[in-house]
Amino acid sequence: MKIVKGFDQASKLLERSLPYGVSGKDGKIEASVREIIENVRKEGDKALLAYTRRFDGARLKSLEVTTRERAAARLEGIDPYLLNALAFAADRISRFHKSCMQKYGKGFLKDGLGQQVLPLDRVGIYVPGGTAAYPSTVLMTAIPARVAGVREIIMVTPCGKDGKVPADTLAAADIAGVDRIFKIGGAQAVAALAFGTSSVPRVDKICGPGNIYVMTAKKLVYGVVDIDALQGPSEVVVIADSSADASFCAADLIAQSEHDPMASSIFITNSDLLAARVQAEIKKQLVKLKRNAIAARALNANGKIVIVKNLGEAVELANLYAPEHLSLMVKNPDKYVGRIKNAGCICAGQYSPVVLGDYVAGPSHALPTGGSARFSSPLIIQDFLKISSIITLADTEIERLGPPALLLAEDEGLTGHANAIKIRLNKKKRDAK
Repeated sequence: MKIVKGFDQASKLLERSLPYGVSGKDGKIEASVREIIENVRKEGDKALLAYTRRFDGARLKSLEVTTRERAAARLEGIDPYLLNALAFAADRISRFHKSCMQKYGKGFLKDGLGQQVLPLDRVGIYVPGGTAAYPSTVLMTAIPARVAGVREIIMVTPCGKDGKVPADTLAAADIAGVDRIFKIGGAQAVAALAFGTSSVPRVDKICGPGNIYVMTAKKLVYGVVDIDALQGPSEVVVIADSSADASFCAADLIAQSEHDPMASSIFITNSDLLAARVQAEIKKQLVKLKRNAIAARALNANGKIVIVKNLGEAVELANLYAPEHLSLMVKNPDKYVGRIKNAGCICAGQYSPVVLGDYVAGPSHALPTGGSARFSSPLIIQDFLKISSIITLADTEIERLGPPALLLAEDEGLTGHANAIKIRLNKKKRDAK
């Protein structure tokens, strides 16, 4: 990892490029995704089956996971201890989002004005797969939707060459209450959810992470459907002082780096000694890991150790970077939580590692990346709710609100608007006589 000293130099090195899926640097990718979307829109299931053969090497007769496949995965294909762990995680995730629903998911009506809050009817969740399984992503996306009251949850995920979806992914889907599962991935899966096919129902919103093709597809279908975000490679910023355990810091930096060679792990400290210890710990811990090659590539390409004068500068750098995950490995971390303005998830204290947030803490691990934490939020129950404003005023209110509204309508030259008010005011005058 590159060592950077000083706030000014670090702030330049941490400047963001455009977010994942937005930069448009590779026009070939967008052109390819546009072609896939158009083919799926026109050819439906035929295109989906062809793309599954081409990209996943699987020759499917049916796109949907059967009831028998789902039952077999839970009863026979998964270790019972893992099943219990998934159920444990699901319970915590559900309880967290239920508490959020109680606070933020209610409508109101007061003095003739208010809001009606309703869940989306049908939501699609994208779960990466093919060469790996991510049951935690199933839980973290489907459970908030279920708690919000979404009527139907549709899941898409790539299958292996054998045409199967990993058993732990299917088990997680059952635990989370996913209604239907389809063995499709990539841009073609996003297109199917957006436009619908004879097999795959059209949804109102698409959620979940994926590669650059998936994110580009989400970007292109936005407006036909809603999307949660354009998630990019994983990120973590660890802020630590001399009280921090170097082995903890190193482990947390490595943990996010093993996701992807494009992942970013930034360590910011006011201690030269700790910086040296963390660098040594990273080398020591990496050799023991199964995905050490991926983590090493990410750390070498995108990892940085930043040494600043004080924690105030560290916090300022973190806010400028706006990371997906922010870990406060400092003495009295609660003192600094309120000063973090831009972060998807803030993990405060040495025993609140980001990894617990990835799996079992409760809040969703679907977080803003690429600096979008400046203006966006984690996946929450509000993402699955829609609001209608309510205006139900007493007839006497037209006499109080009508005249200023009439002036505004006339000022904008909208005589039809003005007339809709005038006829009501005139009727009130006639009725008063």
